[in-house]
Amino acid sequence: MKFLIGKKQEMKQLFAEDGKAITVTSVIAGPCFVTTKKTKANDGYNAIQLAWAEEKAQKANKPLLGFFKKIFSKDISFRYVRECRVSDNDKMLEQLIPGQKVDVSMFSIGDLVDVVGNSKGKGFQGVVKRHGFHGSPKSHGHKDQLRMPGSIGAGGVQRVFKGRRMGGHMGDESVTVKNLKVVGINLDKNELMLAGPVPGARNGLLLLRAPGNFEIRKPVEPVVETTAPETKEETKG
Repeated sequence: MKFLIGKKQEMKQLFAEDGKAITVTSVIAGPCFVTTKKTKANDGYNAIQLAWAEEKAQKANKPLLGFFKKIFSKDISFRYVRECRVSDNDKMLEQLIPGQKVDVSMFSIGDLVDVVGNSKGKGFQGVVKRHGFHGSPKSHGHKDQLRMPGSIGAGGVQRVFKGRRMGGHMGDESVTVKNLKVVGINLDKNELMLAGPVPGARNGLLLLRAPGNFEIRKPVEPVVETTAPETKEETKG
């Protein structure tokens, strides 16, 4: 399992080679830094913990600041710290070390990504909007009752059963959208283009997960060919 922390940007269109328009969501992901590796022997489960969005050290409390200082050897803090569980035979537990940097280069065009985010909050809503109730008839004698929930159960038990659909807080829940295809990658901006919508509003926090191992790809340095200077043969006249 490979994963990154990111945030949602705007939605737009991309055009495929055959001219078909694809609706995509732009996601800024990483670069993230490995903070902790949890193993089954020490913690009871295997997981990798990542930190993202560097911020001023003064905004962190002392325990958190000391935690980051052990890893990065300087006063540094991150706004978000998330972890993801991995399988027992995942090779990434051996490859990654605390302090290592990971970014969108681990993904490839065509990867299927699971996106976890919080849906948009809609506040307190009634039963018509929250559960799809059709409401009361609009005939005579139903004044101010059009969107009321009506009876909520038998009166003999003198209580409301658990799970009864009523008005309440709507939205702002963890939502997972699976198998979104990566259709574009911009390494300079740490940007991923995912086909389809993702949960949440703009700049909402997202967790991207995909099958496979972390691939730390080092940039290839350009090779400069050096040739010996040309020498002119001296001719004696």
